[in-house]
Amino acid sequence: MTKKTSMQGHPNGLMTLFFSEMWERVCYYGMRVLLTLYLVKSLMKGDADAAIIYGAYTGLVYAAPIIGGKLADKFLGYRNAVMLGAILMAIGEFVILGGSEQFLMIGMGALIVGNGYFKANISTIVGKLYKDDDPRRDSGFTIFYIGINIGALIATTLIAYVGETYGFKYGFGLAGFGMLLGLIIFWTGRKNYAAAEGLGFTEEGNQKVFGGLKKAHLVGILSLLLIPVAYFLIMQNSWLDYILIGLFLLITYVLIKAGVDADSKESVKVWKDRMIALLIFMLINITFWACFEQAGTSLTLFADRNVDRSIFGWEMPASMTQFFNPFFIIVFGSIFSVMWVKLANIGKNPSIPMKFAFGILQLALGFLVTNIGLQFVNEAYQVPLLTLVILYLLHTTGELFLSPIGLSMVTKLSPKKISGTAMGAWFLSFAIANYVGGKIATFTGGHSETGEVLTAAQGLDKYITVFSTLGFVLVGISVLIMLFNKPLKKLMHGVI
Repeated sequence: MTKKTSMQGHPNGLMTLFFSEMWERVCYYGMRVLLTLYLVKSLMKGDADAAIIYGAYTGLVYAAPIIGGKLADKFLGYRNAVMLGAILMAIGEFVILGGSEQFLMIGMGALIVGNGYFKANISTIVGKLYKDDDPRRDSGFTIFYIGINIGALIATTLIAYVGETYGFKYGFGLAGFGMLLGLIIFWTGRKNYAAAEGLGFTEEGNQKVFGGLKKAHLVGILSLLLIPVAYFLIMQNSWLDYILIGLFLLITYVLIKAGVDADSKESVKVWKDRMIALLIFMLINITFWACFEQAGTSLTLFADRNVDRSIFGWEMPASMTQFFNPFFIIVFGSIFSVMWVKLANIGKNPSIPMKFAFGILQLALGFLVTNIGLQFVNEAYQVPLLTLVILYLLHTTGELFLSPIGLSMVTKLSPKKISGTAMGAWFLSFAIANYVGGKIATFTGGHSETGEVLTAAQGLDKYITVFSTLGFVLVGISVLIMLFNKPLKKLMHGVI
């Protein structure tokens, strides 16, 4: 571990990784914030097709780090994996500038593979800047998480505005340059995090295959073949139904078996129960994020068509309404961190199941707020912008109940022997959630079941009906979790 310290006594490398990750998030969210509107307005896709493409893309983005992390561990090393990921993501953004559906799909394929390498491994380098028992570790990750949200804020303001005002290609181009900036910061600052372990090729990665070609080189080259695979899965997205269901069933078997084996080895009856609890939380996690991720699809199109976005004569671009989430995260994130500590000190910190229940309840209330906005609709069948402000506020506070505890919970619930597998399973739940979110968004939109374009009044009614249904279903799920709080806590055997 490096002795050099920087911000608040943290290793110097933290700020290098902070800014590298911040610009990578500008790249990722910059593309994502414009994707649905680009599909609908430039490529003339129907709302349902756009939603499914968006869901397939974001689902694969969350699944890719499972592979990217494994390949870095086994062959590439963490620095090389991040570098490769950054290059692929930048290339992906610039390929999209070709302007056709084919260029978009190839670009998304490169972004998926690149994100798999970058996202999985830059966080690992952050962790390796600290010893396991270093009290600064949690604080370091909190600082790193702020960088992620600043990147998301830049993307959902600057890039959203440029993309919708001057043309989508300028937005995608800016996102690509953001990634190049992150790559430059990561490479030029490499000495700052050089003390982290596992940065270069692994022992197996250094083994020569033929000539001067090493296994790590071969893995990097073969990674490019994953781009057409991602292209195919986005285009033939129905395959993802079977792949994701199959993976969930497989991971269910693997986790339960690991729990049974750990119980047998330690002569206890704890780990199988904890694995069952983890699987239940995965299902709850899928429910939350599938609805939360309407932000990039149905809520953006709702903002475009049925929200009055005028602010003192200036009209906010529809994609820019997504900035409320990272803005509220930055505003309330530290407040929530302090709140959990203070509640824990007085013995009032809610259990993990109750935090999930309260998070889902706030998500539900966010969707139900649209019914209040409906009472103030104007002659163009648009609800006030304040409707979305309150919706995103509630969604963000709901996120703050769930998101920070998820990764920590997984490490506590799973036997050390399968901690990597359990973390991969947790990321799989996000992949499934994003894909299911795209499916949910197909029920909204500006077209009838026969394909006819709806009027503004009909479109508004359809959006509010679907959002209300989501709200009431989520309220029911929240209440159900509250009712099963004690049985869930029993399955967790003391994990808090």
